[in-house]
Amino acid sequence: MSNLASTYRFNLRKAFALATITLATGMITAACQDQNPPSGSQSGSTTTQSSATGEAQSLKIGSLLPATGDLSSVGQPMLAAVPLLVETVNQCGGVNGAAITLVPNTDDQTDPTAGADGMTKLAEVDKVAGVVGSFASSVSSAATPIAARNKVMLISPGSTSPVFTERAKKGDFQGFWARTAPPDTYQAQALAKLAFDKGIKKVATVVINNDYGVGFEKEFVVSFKKLGGTVTNEAKPTRYDPKATTFETEVQAAFSGQPEAVVAIAYAETGALLLKTAYEQGLSKDVQLLLADGSKSDLFPGQVGKTSDGKFILAGALGTVPGADGKALDQFVKLWQAKFTKPPVQYAAHAWDAGALLALSAQAAKTNTGEAIKGKLREVANAPGVEVSDVCKGLKLLKEGKDINYQGASGNVDVDGNGDVIGVYDVWKVEADGKLTTVGKVKPQ
Repeated sequence: MSNLASTYRFNLRKAFALATITLATGMITAACQDQNPPSGSQSGSTTTQSSATGEAQSLKIGSLLPATGDLSSVGQPMLAAVPLLVETVNQCGGVNGAAITLVPNTDDQTDPTAGADGMTKLAEVDKVAGVVGSFASSVSSAATPIAARNKVMLISPGSTSPVFTERAKKGDFQGFWARTAPPDTYQAQALAKLAFDKGIKKVATVVINNDYGVGFEKEFVVSFKKLGGTVTNEAKPTRYDPKATTFETEVQAAFSGQPEAVVAIAYAETGALLLKTAYEQGLSKDVQLLLADGSKSDLFPGQVGKTSDGKFILAGALGTVPGADGKALDQFVKLWQAKFTKPPVQYAAHAWDAGALLALSAQAAKTNTGEAIKGKLREVANAPGVEVSDVCKGLKLLKEGKDINYQGASGNVDVDGNGDVIGVYDVWKVEADGKLTTVGKVKPQ
């Protein structure tokens, strides 16, 4: 995903101060939301230093995820995944003979400037070897040069823009980039197939004007046309400013061509205002709304609002989101539920796998540096090797000198030369009561 640009810039000192309070603010807020873990889920994992070996020999990692901003409704619930992974690994002996040291989450605010400052803090102040993050594509775009320059391995659980594939091919990241969520090249194909399978032949698009939205839009148009469909505003795409607060012009442009469906690629906060505006102008009546992962949040239907007779405006809307179908999923779900008493939220499995790959790669390298992790990442993620879904078992085999092929919770996490994986997609629907349900799966065409 990509993100909202901030209305102000804050300096490194503020970024450092922000990181120290993120745990309290982000997780307390998260605890107030449905399906979110309790506020104590991260703090217990930060005191995992091995007194016998000292900090110099401990694998030090952090996370750069949105506790605030346009993606906070998605980011907050998944903040506990990395601490849970660290706690699990440390209980089975840690990495290279020492417990992992976890830096509390640095809030990127769904903003590239904040993300760049946060990545600078993690790399140059905290001196981490690896980072799970970011979630927004434009934040990751700002963070990757800093990670590469400082030789910090950055693994994103959700930055899905196709731009990263192209940049990786050019060598921009020097190998210090990977992701456990598949690029939108595939999700756009899956959403196009979903629309066509529903009998929809004529659509319009309206997208957030950033790496996520524009990358998704371009691939969707190509895929939908290949299937025989028409995009009414292909010649003049409708893209909205991430900083916009009104959307009258954009909704008029998107809905004016009498499409059977409108594909809205947006984040929750701005996307809610956009779709509410379309309803208030009477434009969305009898038009199927097609959404994606950027707006999938339990809070989203309520943010868009209800009709005058009390019905949810979004009722009947369909969307896609990267699913989780890995061999480690059942074990991860049990572990999460035992800790938090609720099922894991979307992208939690992807964040878990990102942390697992950092730990396994360091153990395979027998060195706790970002450069060592980079060198072993694909070796532990891909065949050949003993297939293993339990991260502790994987660490044990690596300590014994054996090769492994980690099978994650989100998927098989076979990382290619560009840092990409291929996944499956869940189809989600907004029910009449405003709740989101998974109604099927769809694969890229």
